[in-house]
Amino acid sequence: MGKSTKYEAKVPDENGIIPYSDEEHSVWKDLYERQIDIIQGRVCQEFLDGLEMLDLPSDRIPQPTEVSEVLMEKTGWQVAPVPALINFDRFFKLLSEKKFPAASFIRSREEMDYLQEPDIFHEIFGHTVMLTHPGFADFTHAYGMAGIQASKKDRVLLARLYWFTVEFGLINTARGLQIYGGGIASSPGETVFSLESEEPIRRPFDPIDALRTPYRIDIYQTVYYILDQMDDLFELAQKDLLGMIRKARALGEFEPTYPPKEKEAA
Repeated sequence: MGKSTKYEAKVPDENGIIPYSDEEHSVWKDLYERQIDIIQGRVCQEFLDGLEMLDLPSDRIPQPTEVSEVLMEKTGWQVAPVPALINFDRFFKLLSEKKFPAASFIRSREEMDYLQEPDIFHEIFGHTVMLTHPGFADFTHAYGMAGIQASKKDRVLLARLYWFTVEFGLINTARGLQIYGGGIASSPGETVFSLESEEPIRRPFDPIDALRTPYRIDIYQTVYYILDQMDDLFELAQKDLLGMIRKARALGEFEPTYPPKEKEAA
């Protein structure tokens, strides 16, 4: 939010259709084929169910209008194409209106494995899939509503709650630990790392703890929070998120578990 990016937003035409080149469609195809294979046995059933509902094309970038049609029927959500980076005001407003902001560009081949800012693959494959689930969709809506009311200071903590659930959440299932967070599910490296590496800390999900946990966006996560069940997010949506922020601030934040970011050479 607020940082510069080398990518330019794709602008929809009067019918809401975004023009993509053959090469951009080819990048989607390669990303999709690689990721659909890696997530097997690693993402939760709710994620797989969402993929089946959306029926995303494997050989081209789906249009936001296509995805919105399915989401509207399932949970009342739609996709709103946006530039690569938007401010918090617009982000929270869109979520409060049940519109998921999706960056309209797709990454270059030079950044196939890692991209710091979200692109259309991250947004559609990683996030809109879970918005087919009512509990997840309700939490995301409640999060947007809380964000509108939050102060600038509170939004810093609120971002952590989103980060450790919507972006990088894990969940206990009958088949073991699995992924539901879109930041993991759209990343081939972190899909494997989050579940199989011995390096990160994996904690039972507690919203107050998540609010107290700092993170870095430019490395694999050093901490993951684990839901017991997806309905926990539905229950969280009914709670006073701003009250939780006040409690978390009073307790103080946890010490970072990651190394300090190296300073760029002058």
